[in-house]
Amino acid sequence: MLQATRNDDTTYRDRKRYAWLLSLVVPCTVAVGPALMRWTGEALALWTPVAFFYLVAPLLDWLLGVDQSNPPESAVPALERDRYYRRITYLLVPVLWAAFIFSTWFVATQTLPWHGVLAMVLTTGTVGGFCINLGHELGHKNSKLERWLAKLVLAPTAYGHFFIEHNRGHHRDVATPADPASSRMGESIYRFALREMPGALRRAWALEKDRLARQQQPQFSWHNEILQPALITLLLWTALALWLGLFVLPFLVVASFWANFQLTSANYVEHYGLLRTQDASGRYEPCQPHHSWNSNHLFSNWALFHLQRHSDHHAHPLRRYQSLRHFDHVPQLPIGYFGMFTLAYVPPLWRRVMDPRLLAMAGRDATHINIDPRQRAQVVRRYGLRDGAQPVG
Repeated sequence: MLQATRNDDTTYRDRKRYAWLLSLVVPCTVAVGPALMRWTGEALALWTPVAFFYLVAPLLDWLLGVDQSNPPESAVPALERDRYYRRITYLLVPVLWAAFIFSTWFVATQTLPWHGVLAMVLTTGTVGGFCINLGHELGHKNSKLERWLAKLVLAPTAYGHFFIEHNRGHHRDVATPADPASSRMGESIYRFALREMPGALRRAWALEKDRLARQQQPQFSWHNEILQPALITLLLWTALALWLGLFVLPFLVVASFWANFQLTSANYVEHYGLLRTQDASGRYEPCQPHHSWNSNHLFSNWALFHLQRHSDHHAHPLRRYQSLRHFDHVPQLPIGYFGMFTLAYVPPLWRRVMDPRLLAMAGRDATHINIDPRQRAQVVRRYGLRDGAQPVG
């Protein structure tokens, strides 16, 4: 049986209590590039936040190391009730909105070379990725306030369908061939994106359509929880276009795509190749801790609300970020998400790093791996896998 690493101190104090404030600072890096450009007069300075996210952040993870400590279960109820942690997520909503609007204003009001605009697209999209990450944390909660804040923070990047698809679809189908948000061995992140992005939207609409039908509500109405954040997106983008000009709309579309691709990147990393087993009737086993890849690297966990303690999140979706636990003997990533994203964008490098880890977890048995059907024979031959039967899907 898998065990969480325990901290039995009856006078438990969260050593990371104030480190969570870092989540409020990281989105503000959107202003670093413009400030440096103003100081130096050089548009190349706009690439500073991009370099931070994809080069410096992985280095910080490596330098700061990992933290496998867990709160004792006796301390969890008090941690969950402590409103300090909730206030951080509440405060982050206007911070992210301000960062998104600022970057749009900057691009609209400055004369930038093409590479400067590209840098702002990537920086703004990364901030949008933090919007989706916060929407994930808030959208899993039962309170009406937090669910509405989730819709509000998902709206700038036009990804309001996420918490419907994620909560009711991904958590049900995770680590199975049926899940468009679970990546398969032999599938590059780019091929995965072509399956995941449209698949997530289709599944979200189907789930919401079924819910509304059960409640005898029309699909196209205010009761539709996909259309609610979509309306906020429409209002925000319209206001920005009226204020700054119609030419901001292409920027918003491309930056939002990159934001959505940050979610795709996280989905690609979180369950790569992991597979739940089926019984004779074709029913999948319940999701277990070994069906998610995890990381305890400090910096990225501080910035992402413990998203990388993904096994405990799937086991207890309502558990708040400050209470999520590390488990021994579950799939572990070699570095945090920021570094893993960079690896994923170079498929040969990704396969070199991750395929051996996946094969070790699966005992080199192809029936225990979620393999891209188009690449199955090639993967089996390349790695000399046992393949007694093929999974459904």
